[in-house]
Amino acid sequence: MLFARYAFPPNHHGYCGPADNIAFFQQGAAGVDDGGLRAMAKEFAGAWPYLELIAHGTGLADPLDRRVVEAYWVGSPRLDQIGVPAIGNSMEERFRFKSGPLFSSLAEGVLAGGVPHHSFAVLCIYPWVGLLGDDRRAAQALSVLDRCRIRWGRVLSLHGDQVVVESAPLTWDGRRLDYGPPEVETAVRSINGVGMFSELAVGDWVSLHWEWVCDRLSEQHRRALRHYTDRHLAIVNESGSSGPASVLG
Repeated sequence: MLFARYAFPPNHHGYCGPADNIAFFQQGAAGVDDGGLRAMAKEFAGAWPYLELIAHGTGLADPLDRRVVEAYWVGSPRLDQIGVPAIGNSMEERFRFKSGPLFSSLAEGVLAGGVPHHSFAVLCIYPWVGLLGDDRRAAQALSVLDRCRIRWGRVLSLHGDQVVVESAPLTWDGRRLDYGPPEVETAVRSINGVGMFSELAVGDWVSLHWEWVCDRLSEQHRRALRHYTDRHLAIVNESGSSGPASVLG
């Protein structure tokens, strides 16, 4: 269920996962997996190998174990138990053919301390960071990076299916990615009253993916999400902003 909460937003936009995003949402909202939800989770070609890597690297049998799913989307010390060789081998298996002789550039993020957290995929693997230096595409690239990462925000008010939150967006000054001042945005938590998690209250911290609220965050979870996002932002900034992601551009 937790995987569905985080994976549905990009699936809803058609970026990844099963073609039938309505069925995926309905399975997640039902709160009971009859096997269909697990089968659809394996169709997320971007996320599923990371879940397998985390599970195998930390001694867990199930890639959909809550501890694995939480580590990938939010973050946990479990990520630091996975050795650099295991992460590097996973990256080689997935991206060596696609990147060819430039694979060494892609591997820089791993050697610099990248771990299989969703922010690693967004900031260090996806091609969008490499487009920030292109004036024609920079605004779109920054928007995609900001919406695609898992971000955190505080609930200001609740209005049916919508939630007004305050969250700090990513900014780009031509050289570095950073967090800007908090901004107010309206996010979605349900469709016609049907959602995937329990009630929220004003003041709650929540996780956000694209325009959706994914879950309520404890203080420990919020700190973990910030910690791993900060780590991968630092890798990108220290590599000169284009970083390994430009290989796949």
